[in-house]
Amino acid sequence: MAAALAQWNTTVTHDTDVCSTRSAAAAYLEQACFALAPPTRIGVELEWLTVLGPPGSTYGHRPRSGVLAAALGDYAPRSIAPDSPQHALPGGSGVTVEPGGQVELSSVPCDDVDRLCEHLHADTAMLTDMLATKGVRLVARAADDRRRPERILSAPRYRTMERAFAEIGPFGAVMMCNTAATQISVDAGADRAEVTARWRALHDVGPALLAAFACSPSACGVPPGHWASQRMRAWFQLDPARTRPPAPHGADPITAYAHWALAVPLLCVRPTTESTAEWDAPDATFADWIAGALDDEIGRPPTRADLDYHLTTLFPPVRATGHLEIRYLDAQPDNSWSTPLHTFEALLPTPESLAAATTLGAPLADAWDEAARSGLAEPQLRTVAADLLDLAATTASNPAVAQELDAAARRCRRGQAPHES
Repeated sequence: MAAALAQWNTTVTHDTDVCSTRSAAAAYLEQACFALAPPTRIGVELEWLTVLGPPGSTYGHRPRSGVLAAALGDYAPRSIAPDSPQHALPGGSGVTVEPGGQVELSSVPCDDVDRLCEHLHADTAMLTDMLATKGVRLVARAADDRRRPERILSAPRYRTMERAFAEIGPFGAVMMCNTAATQISVDAGADRAEVTARWRALHDVGPALLAAFACSPSACGVPPGHWASQRMRAWFQLDPARTRPPAPHGADPITAYAHWALAVPLLCVRPTTESTAEWDAPDATFADWIAGALDDEIGRPPTRADLDYHLTTLFPPVRATGHLEIRYLDAQPDNSWSTPLHTFEALLPTPESLAAATTLGAPLADAWDEAARSGLAEPQLRTVAADLLDLAATTASNPAVAQELDAAARRCRRGQAPHES
């Protein structure tokens, strides 16, 4: 859930400087969350469910962390193999494992999307082969519709998250253990004006593109109800204070995001010593901690390292971590993740394409719940989704990509989800 930070070299200090005032913390967040530079790079995190069983079999058991560690060898993340060198795959992708046994590839950021896709296809093939040596299969689904949520990782972070979300409802366990995403990351922008334009575009097109790529109508462990994206249903309902869009429409995103982050309740606080078995989950915001509200409970003021960690517990549809993480896309079937990747590659590069995309998406900018619930069954979402993909096709990098995006637009006009085409 936070694997891309190291790949993008974002401004995270992990120092012990005390956050003495809210204004100083907000100023730090503005710099840490929005790294100003010419926007040229794009990256992606690909997630899969995992199954222990032979090819062609129905869903099997979740592989235990030891099985995954043995299969991944020197590429295993330290979350499951503490002494692992945690090498990147030959194409540059890092491997992580999520609480329910989902496996994720996090690419390096790249200026050339075609080369990025080549590297990811090669890394995916290698990952598939490594896991197969221990009988583990990757399943390209955005939600597990057959197995109850079950956490296989025992890290204190995940235990604390599980407890905190369980107090709200069932969706935290579903999100942690039974969902998978295609998460695209892009540079924030060269200056405040460009950041604002890119931020607004990513949000305004969000509901329509959520609907265009929604493909998780079923998920085990959720209450009854039809949703085109049960994955996004889980995100939106597990803890709205940390999962809803953070900035009011039209606000300066840099300032608004910093103040929002300080006002989100703390999910967990890391102990200062490794001997502490459980982490604190205080009933307070980070701003409250700065103001001294937790002096007795925590016994120390917050540091910048604590604030950096707090950022990793925020899960809005677009998250600012130096770059911008687009978090509202379901994992795509049959390795068709290149389609949303090429979509954003085509919509974001110029002020003209940004403005055109924003104009198309703006009427539905607040339709997040309807997009997750109805998907392409809602006529206006279907039309805008297709129009955005048509726009992307007209500015695509090469004829093959244009053809791919045109096919996706035609699929949307037919009202077909990615797994139905």
